[in-house]
Amino acid sequence: MGDLERYIVEEWAEDYRDGRLNRREFLRRVALMAGGTAVALPVLRQLGVGATLEEISAATAQTPVVVAQAAGVAVPPDDPSLEGGMVTFPMGAVTVSAYLARPKFRGPAPGAVVIHENRGLLEHFKDVCRRLAKLGYVALTVDLASAEGGTAKYSDLAQVTAILGRTPPEQLVAMLNAGVAYLQGLPSVRKDRIGVVGFCFGGGMTWRLATSNSSVRAAVPFYGPNPPLEDVPKIRAAVLAIYGELDTRIDAGIPAIREAMQRAGITHEIVIYPGANHAFFNDTGDRYHETSAKDAWRRTVAWFERYLKQ
Repeated sequence: MGDLERYIVEEWAEDYRDGRLNRREFLRRVALMAGGTAVALPVLRQLGVGATLEEISAATAQTPVVVAQAAGVAVPPDDPSLEGGMVTFPMGAVTVSAYLARPKFRGPAPGAVVIHENRGLLEHFKDVCRRLAKLGYVALTVDLASAEGGTAKYSDLAQVTAILGRTPPEQLVAMLNAGVAYLQGLPSVRKDRIGVVGFCFGGGMTWRLATSNSSVRAAVPFYGPNPPLEDVPKIRAAVLAIYGELDTRIDAGIPAIREAMQRAGITHEIVIYPGANHAFFNDTGDRYHETSAKDAWRRTVAWFERYLKQ
């Protein structure tokens, strides 16, 4: 099991133990990620969860419950000061889908890549793009499930999560780099002023994009798993790393990433919000922590202003 798959199933296990995910749905998701009932057994053992083949089979046979997504829209899609919509661009043989939002003025502006969580390109992340566009950025969020038809193809978002977990990280990074190249090719974007912000799984991909693309000048990973530490010296961006105090699984990696950045001489700041948990920024989720989210957004905007507009 790869790093991203392990990160995701450990998150599901944490949700199961916290009572946020019932047992049958947890078993179904692990089997979906593992690629079958029998393959799920050793994964569950590694997670410290006992189960029988019969129980897993029964779980995979159930119809997934489709949960309606809360709107959480801060900037409406029809805001008269913005232009926004889906775009496509190539990455090898794959046609990548993405959502682009930009101010209506055509002057050169900094570009920003927004990286979604592990359930794919949902409305919340389009809204984050529009929030940035209102502040004068040309913002793009790439659908990292594009190679399998895109997020909108699936009513069961656990399928999207499984796709993302099974996709090699280098392929996901290649899609993000294609997104950066797309932004840099727009006449309205300053090619030398590119930032990236991502959340949860997308926070981890923010780290990886920053290690792979020297044109990224500012990076803000929200509670993302660390990149390979040997790649940290490749980062050329100023990094603002944001965490929640109660997110102990992700927070366990803070000392290592702090030391790696200090050793590499990377401009960085680490902020840990008291009382906040994983995914506290997402205002459509049940872990939304309003006070922390508002301050984290204020810090993100200030970071981008400092390193992308000055």
